[in-house]
Amino acid sequence: MLHRTKIISNNISKLILSQHILRQNCRAKSTRRFNNVKDEDEEYHKARRKTENKEAQIYLLKSRGQHLLMNPRVLNSIVQKSNILPTDTVLEIGPGTGNLTLKLLEVAEKVIAIEIDKRMVEILHKRVSERGLQGRLTIICQDALKTEFPPFDLMVANIPYGISSPLLAKLVYGKNSYRSGTLLLQKEFARRLLASPGDSEFNRLAVNVKLVADVEFVMNVSKKDFLPCPKVDSSVVKIYPKAEIPEVDCKEWCAFTRTCFTKKNKTLGAIFKHKRMLMELMKLQETRGDEDNSTLYSDYHVNDTEDEDGVSNEDDAKFSSDVGKDLTLFREIINDILRSGGFEDKRPSKLSHEELLDLLSLFNRARIHFHGQGNPKGESDAELASAFGPL
Repeated sequence: MLHRTKIISNNISKLILSQHILRQNCRAKSTRRFNNVKDEDEEYHKARRKTENKEAQIYLLKSRGQHLLMNPRVLNSIVQKSNILPTDTVLEIGPGTGNLTLKLLEVAEKVIAIEIDKRMVEILHKRVSERGLQGRLTIICQDALKTEFPPFDLMVANIPYGISSPLLAKLVYGKNSYRSGTLLLQKEFARRLLASPGDSEFNRLAVNVKLVADVEFVMNVSKKDFLPCPKVDSSVVKIYPKAEIPEVDCKEWCAFTRTCFTKKNKTLGAIFKHKRMLMELMKLQETRGDEDNSTLYSDYHVNDTEDEDGVSNEDDAKFSSDVGKDLTLFREIINDILRSGGFEDKRPSKLSHEELLDLLSLFNRARIHFHGQGNPKGESDAELASAFGPL
């Protein structure tokens, strides 16, 4: 019995020793595996402390979305995912103090940075000059929404949250041809941009962008990687212009989707029954100067003092019977269009681009339009971007 107890004791001792050796080995491997990560973290914290010292003299404006991306691993990933060629010209919006700009200059032939803040421009010039890269950087000190974009191959940018919608519209609907855009956006905004028909978050933003471009998710970025730390996390997405774009007037399309997506979860039949919306749409047909429409609705005039239902506040009883007849006729035309395409009971949030284009085509063939006639002379990309409105 004593001999057996001694054997068991020896076996337990061997087991404890082997577990100790195994733990030591795992600890050593773990240390080797994460040495590079620790080096990057030290670089990150060193850069962050250095920038914090600089920012003690520079007040960052949250109203302009001035949150500087500090994490070198994230910066390197953005540059890598952008697939920049040595011959590429990269357009960067809102470079700030140049953390991303310096990374871009390492791989691109030329970087064009548009920055509205003169203080940031001075810092950026200084940092680039210290590295001898000033010959490959062009800085435009203007509002990105109001200035015309120069020719570029790629857009890579940490976009200020406040101008995400109009800037994205300017990119995808603008005059410039480009290969792709790698954009750092607010996470919620990116989620809505990536939504598809049938998703709860499917909206006019996704509908308008995906008409002319494909959107790809790249990665999420923690709010802790920024200085100062914003309230929300971010996401990186890539935008690719479509090789074939439907033949549709962009302003007509944006005005049409604005009408449909005001109540995206209602049926189209219910949306187009709203009296105020019908009267505004009727008035638009008159202002377009369409000869056929002006004949059809010649007796219709809108009073500027309408209430919510489109009825004059002065005296409901004076509401013209001719106007009432025209409104009834117009509503019947709308209903006929919806029924003819099988759209009356369908909801905008469930429709594909093909279905929405078919519906718009039915309206236009019936001489019903959603936007004023033609493109005014001298209209800029920024004004086109405003067609997106609040998304």
